[in-house]
Amino acid sequence: YHFDKIQKLGDPIPGCPNFRRVPGYKVYCCGQPTAEGFEKALEKVCANYPKDGKIIWFNLRQEPDVYVNGEPLCARPPNKIGEYAELGNVTRDSIKEQEVTFLKVCKMRAEENGGKLKYVDINKTAKEVEVKDIKTLSAQIEKVKEKFPGLVHMRVPVCNSGSPLETDFDIIVNTLVGTSINTPIIVNDQVGLSRATTGCVIACLYKEFQISASFEGLIETVPGMDLSLLKMDRYQMDPSKDALFRGEFEVIKDLVSTLGADGEASKRECDKVIDKNGPKKTGGTGIKQIRENIAESKLSYEIMDDAAQAFLKQKIMDNIQKYFYLIVFTAYIREAVVLCKESASDEDKKNFALTGGKVSTPADQLKLKKTFVQFMEEHNNLRTLVEEGKGKLQWE
Repeated sequence: YHFDKIQKLGDPIPGCPNFRRVPGYKVYCCGQPTAEGFEKALEKVCANYPKDGKIIWFNLRQEPDVYVNGEPLCARPPNKIGEYAELGNVTRDSIKEQEVTFLKVCKMRAEENGGKLKYVDINKTAKEVEVKDIKTLSAQIEKVKEKFPGLVHMRVPVCNSGSPLETDFDIIVNTLVGTSINTPIIVNDQVGLSRATTGCVIACLYKEFQISASFEGLIETVPGMDLSLLKMDRYQMDPSKDALFRGEFEVIKDLVSTLGADGEASKRECDKVIDKNGPKKTGGTGIKQIRENIAESKLSYEIMDDAAQAFLKQKIMDNIQKYFYLIVFTAYIREAVVLCKESASDEDKKNFALTGGKVSTPADQLKLKKTFVQFMEEHNNLRTLVEEGKGKLQWE
């Protein structure tokens, strides 16, 4: 399962491919761990954090997983061995049900084969293993919780290149409500690449919401404090970069102008977080550069044959849609900060009032006044805008 070349980063953690921390955030990213990998990753996260403290772990995979002798195996369609399988409308509940069925099938096949399970690795090579221990991913997590009782493991199955669904954004946010600024968040997919990076960007944007909504009131009471330090939208991208690498696609320019006064700031803040989640060259510790990846794909597109172009064109459009939604989500988060400050309840004012009339609600008690889906209902034109605009690139 953990194949050659899966590890793309230095300083590996045994059994947890491509584990890294996003610079400046208590947010971590990785591939699907082995049983040992779960513990090793959590031990690293808890180096300066209580082992029984709350830790949020998001798994963004669509494939059902079982653990055989501590190694993860997943179910895939036969024509998708060793590649991403977009499995359509997968929900948290459906994947858990599939996992139970998958476990039964694996057990039955092993029993029929003298206790040995045949499987195919990512290179389509047939393998066989003696089954000493087999359990679902959910059961494996329960085992991990014996040592880390504050662990919350949430499945949010998302597709590989397209944007998460609007409801997926809300599931992630709802899981994070009630966490504090220093609650660790870990996001995994299979290898720690595209889906996990997207999840980490969303998690970092939620941390930005907490910092702004919780701390600005506090900072404003400190004499001589430079308030502009908190302004998250001052980020400047290298102006010498090509417009495509700066993410200035036609549909993104339309989005920025449609969002009005906050459009530029939302794109800047989103780009800052994307760059922190990218590789070293844009200030991150990761592998995937969500924005520049689109430009790189576009450059490869021009030298490919027709069949490869058709596939890549769809992928580029999916990635533009994802980038579009991340900027919209940033606008939603920025609005949430303002709503939190303006609508502090009398109870909050009484409990968290500071000198000078400011209110500083602790991060773990912040509530979002509306869901992302409600925000999108209010800005329904954006759904049409992205559908009609994601293909607006010079394809010829």
